[in-house]
Amino acid sequence: MVILVFFVVHWYLSLFVQTFYLHRYAAHKMFTMNPFWEKAFYLLTYMAQGSSFLSPRAYAILHRMHHAFSDTEKDPHSPHFSNNAFTMMWKTKNIYNNVLHNRVEAERRFEGDYPVWGALEKVGDSYYSRIGWGVFYVVFYIAFATQWWMFLLLPFHFLMGPVHGAIVNWSGHKYGYQNFDNNDKSRNSLFFDFLTGGELFQNNHHKLPNRVNFGVKWWEVDPTWPVIWTLNKLHIIKLKSAKVKVKAPRQNSQAAA
Repeated sequence: MVILVFFVVHWYLSLFVQTFYLHRYAAHKMFTMNPFWEKAFYLLTYMAQGSSFLSPRAYAILHRMHHAFSDTEKDPHSPHFSNNAFTMMWKTKNIYNNVLHNRVEAERRFEGDYPVWGALEKVGDSYYSRIGWGVFYVVFYIAFATQWWMFLLLPFHFLMGPVHGAIVNWSGHKYGYQNFDNNDKSRNSLFFDFLTGGELFQNNHHKLPNRVNFGVKWWEVDPTWPVIWTLNKLHIIKLKSAKVKVKAPRQNSQAAA
């Protein structure tokens, strides 16, 4: 029981920082926050992702590339140019590392307006940190696992961030329905995206990239949106005042093959 609780907490905490901080804040700046909270959520991102910590800067640049080149050969993670989710994410890893370590120069339009904390990023990307978090997960399982099969969950802890990315980018561009014609293959995979915190409303998000609530139709539930709404009411973040005009979704949604 302890192991399952630990797994679920790690899954959703890591998922939250990825969709809230890395995606909606670092990549899109859908809302603002003061320097204290920016650093606090940066630290939370490091702790929640642990061994699979993702740099907000590199994440933001790759995600902006993803929008600009969606489902083309220049897309860092389109499932339509990879044989499977593993090869897709291996390609993403290589591009990510090149951007992270400045081996390539990103286009100017993808740079800037993302949180930077050099010292913590250096720690998070170090082998000492990644291995240290991995050892922590293993020791925790040794202490609390009651069945052998529980140890099969360990790889998910090691690669939590990339696992979420693989699910979103593979499923969200292959399976589901479309509200909008975005000239790409983005799709909405779930009506209530409990699995990835709203990230599987890819078709909606590619049409309306600055809309904080990824759900568009009344029955599309983005579970991260109420959290963001609450943080705004508590003055921890500040939603941008400009309202996004949403055109009515097309009536005949396409079902996935």
